[in-house]
Amino acid sequence: LLLAVLIVLYMLCGAAVFSAIELPTEREAKERWEERLENFTRRHNLSRAELRHFLREYEEASVAGIRVDDIRPRWDFTGAFYFVGTVVSTIGFGMTTPATVGGKIFLIFYGLIGCAGTILFFNLFLERLITVIAYVMKSCHERQLRRKGVLPHNGRRGSGTSEVDSLAGWKPSVYYVMLILCVASLIISCCASAMYTPIEGWSYFDSLYFCFVAFSTIGFGDLVSSQNIRYESQGLYRFGNFVFILMGVCCIYSLFNVISIVIKQSINWILKKLACKCCHRCQRRLFRSRRNVVMPGNVRSQRNISIETDVVNESDTDGRRLSGEMISMKDFLASNKVSLAIMQKQLSETANGYPRQMSSNSKQNGFSGGVGALAIMNNRLAETSVNR
Repeated sequence: LLLAVLIVLYMLCGAAVFSAIELPTEREAKERWEERLENFTRRHNLSRAELRHFLREYEEASVAGIRVDDIRPRWDFTGAFYFVGTVVSTIGFGMTTPATVGGKIFLIFYGLIGCAGTILFFNLFLERLITVIAYVMKSCHERQLRRKGVLPHNGRRGSGTSEVDSLAGWKPSVYYVMLILCVASLIISCCASAMYTPIEGWSYFDSLYFCFVAFSTIGFGDLVSSQNIRYESQGLYRFGNFVFILMGVCCIYSLFNVISIVIKQSINWILKKLACKCCHRCQRRLFRSRRNVVMPGNVRSQRNISIETDVVNESDTDGRRLSGEMISMKDFLASNKVSLAIMQKQLSETANGYPRQMSSNSKQNGFSGGVGALAIMNNRLAETSVNR
């Protein structure tokens, strides 16, 4: 509920900002267009109704892919391949859309399978990428400890100190992973913009804007690459365009998932603080209202209950539920946490056909197996929440 409220507030703030920035420009453009339309009808002695009817017909032709300037056909094989790429990657620029009933029906089934397969590819890419990043960061951390003399050179025998024990359970911070993905996405966007600027004739800022809109699969369609008839080194450019879009979408998708971990962790921290205050107040009220009540079959021992504890006392929980008391926020959060872990385990076993065994490598790098980005986010959230 808190996340939904925050998203709505975020959307309201974004709408206010965009409306304040873009609305004056839209009004000026509309005034200029009305003035040009009035001058054109007066100069050529045309009625406004006839001219508007003609412009509506041109809009329909524009939707079908007809433009004033010469551009390549939208539905040749290369154009269709570019279109299906925007479909399965969920970019959906919108400059090419099926106009026939058969094409629209085929798109529904084609996109259903294609989008699911591509999302699976992105999830597997994210899992492999985070595993590699964790392995590299752990190797660098281990080398740094050896350089300081804290860790023996063999890394396994010798001292048996607490530093060696802590290294076995060391995990990279999600913030470092987010920083690495930010840098990688920025490098890919800058390199792609350097290619788009001279070839497409865009400004460098417009190229960066296109990279973000395309890589994040927003896909407005106001700027679309590879739409002219001829390019210098056309085959090489289309291949480079495909590679940059694929790499950019993978990196930005991974970055979004890691950022969602940070957002979820922050929300859980806020909920934990709010729950801590609410639970203390509720417990005081319950204690005051039920301090003179005698429960048959139960001897209530007075003890300090803290929301900060991670272990839930089963006997206390059962006694509280049998007595008719409302479940506390601590038990609610703990039960949801256990249910989420069980659900992830069942999803993993169902996807693989057998109970998934944890290998020693996955335990060392701190990224246990799971199904897609949700399992990765939950594992990383559990690890970072302990460190917090």
